[in-house]
Amino acid sequence: MRAIVSIVKRLLASNKISFILTALVVLCATSSGEVVLSNGNYTWLLAVLTPFFFVFYDFKKLMHLGASKKDYYAGCLISYGFLAFCVSLVNTLIHLLIDPLYPAKTVINLMDVCKWTENGIVAAGFQQMCFLLLVMVFLHVLLSMQAHWYGWLTDAVLAAIICIFTPIAPLREILSGFFQIIMLNGNAILHIGVCLLLSAALSLVGLVVLKRKTL
Repeated sequence: MRAIVSIVKRLLASNKISFILTALVVLCATSSGEVVLSNGNYTWLLAVLTPFFFVFYDFKKLMHLGASKKDYYAGCLISYGFLAFCVSLVNTLIHLLIDPLYPAKTVINLMDVCKWTENGIVAAGFQQMCFLLLVMVFLHVLLSMQAHWYGWLTDAVLAAIICIFTPIAPLREILSGFFQIIMLNGNAILHIGVCLLLSAALSLVGLVVLKRKTL
């Protein structure tokens, strides 16, 4: 357990670029007009950037330092959970404290767009955390596959789904329904359950991929 804690600390410390870029975007992003996007939503950028550093930079570095793959992966998952909580907390606070003070008439926060706030702010924050955790785990697994043939196959399948399902109405409804379940979902119990189950399933897939991964 001590090794995992050390890895978590190293992962978070080496993720400075993601923190800095996200902070700059949150602070510097501006919008004009009567309807604007909440600056808090830009904190989601951290969830998108972090897996790239964990997979492409930290893995090799930690393996050279003698860390085990199992400890590395556990450290990544714990870090993703911690970052999902932090991002959700920051965006929720911005939505509560800063968005109402914005001079624009309407401030759009994705917590409202996704219908999460219909369940109360606490439940909405937890829904947001679970969704961001799913995003980070998905990206981690997808990026870990890229050096292998099955990674390229997965990329091709995802691209094919988008290209084929989008223009065909019945298939588009299926794709839309999927995103409504994992993101645009006002049912807190269903949304949280699906996100956690998918995160767990992807984590198992990621463990299989990691066993095959080499330096």
